[in-house]
Amino acid sequence: MGKTRTQPHRPTYSRRVSGAYGRVLVVDDSKVIRQLIRVNLELEGFEVVTASDGAECLDLVHRICPDVITLDVVMPRLDGIQTATRLRADPRTRRLPVAVVSACTPFEVDAGVAAGVDAFLEKPFEPSELVRVVHRLLRKERAPSLDGGRGAGRAGSTAG
Repeated sequence: MGKTRTQPHRPTYSRRVSGAYGRVLVVDDSKVIRQLIRVNLELEGFEVVTASDGAECLDLVHRICPDVITLDVVMPRLDGIQTATRLRADPRTRRLPVAVVSACTPFEVDAGVAAGVDAFLEKPFEPSELVRVVHRLLRKERAPSLDGGRGAGRAGSTAG
């Protein structure tokens, strides 16, 4: 029997998945929701890093270089809308795809669109819809839209 190496405990990082589709930074103040999103994305081949609020997201984003960020809206210290606004203001993260995973009230959607959020997924959500939104954002090349960036809508909605 060979020796095994014990890896140091790294609470915010998940295991690296061979052949992963991409790295997703999941930001939510609820540990249960973070775990739910992490597990569903890892099962589909994504590498997942988690953060408990917007401030932690901004601390991690340049170190981990995610391909997509999911944000809850209501969080302590720095909420999801403020976080999205700061991500869009930074030239290094301006084009990083951002999805809001929240209650998606009309206020949250309007504020998110104004902040440059790319997609919205309403809680409670179907795990397959979460995966679909993340895949879509990974494929999407951010380009200026004719409607001033207001083309974002709720994931899965038929209205556009």
